[in-house]
Amino acid sequence: MKLSAILVEDSPMIIKGLEYTMEQAGFDVSVFISFEHAKKHLYDKQYDIAVLDVTLPDGTGYDLCKIIKEELKIPVIFLTAKDTENDVVKGFDVGADDYIIKPFRNKELVSRMNNALKKTGKDQRQIKIGDIELNADESRVFVKGEELEFSPLEFKLFLTLCQNAGHTMTREVLLDKIWDAAGNYVEDNTLTVYIKRIRNKLGEADIIQTIKGVGYRVDKDEQA
Repeated sequence: MKLSAILVEDSPMIIKGLEYTMEQAGFDVSVFISFEHAKKHLYDKQYDIAVLDVTLPDGTGYDLCKIIKEELKIPVIFLTAKDTENDVVKGFDVGADDYIIKPFRNKELVSRMNNALKKTGKDQRQIKIGDIELNADESRVFVKGEELEFSPLEFKLFLTLCQNAGHTMTREVLLDKIWDAAGNYVEDNTLTVYIKRIRNKLGEADIIQTIKGVGYRVDKDEQA
């Protein structure tokens, strides 16, 4: 289940890093560069969380936070260089769920986003697709309540596909993610072996599709 995030930031360099970090964590990111730009597109689709800078070229993140909390009722995290006590207090006073001061650490941002989402029941760490349930915190997979035994790499691979449901994941991207998880290089042929193992373990509950010449995907319409 891929969650949708709003990112409001006006610095191209910061946007590039933030967008990459959030997408690597499995979020579908919509980037807006100003108060009015974000306000205009708040209802384009169903968003799950917002990450806002405070200082925008045509307004403030504080005012945008008020609108998002009132209209969309989703978690809001400020990610800003404004670090005085008054700034932080004002952020929480307007409804923010968290306040992170730049410079920040990528893993910390993702962790705080997931913590905020836990309160709404839309945590990326708990995924249900059809009869399959994944618990990312405990690296466990269940089919109709029965636990399956997955190796760490098998789980990482399957979790990546499920977090990106509705999107085709190329073999190159999947190999990169497996490499990150294992700490060593994984060959292309090995990816095929892991996919086959996962499918065998899922049995009739298998939801992985092969996109010939490209990679693999799990479709959104399989989701419960």
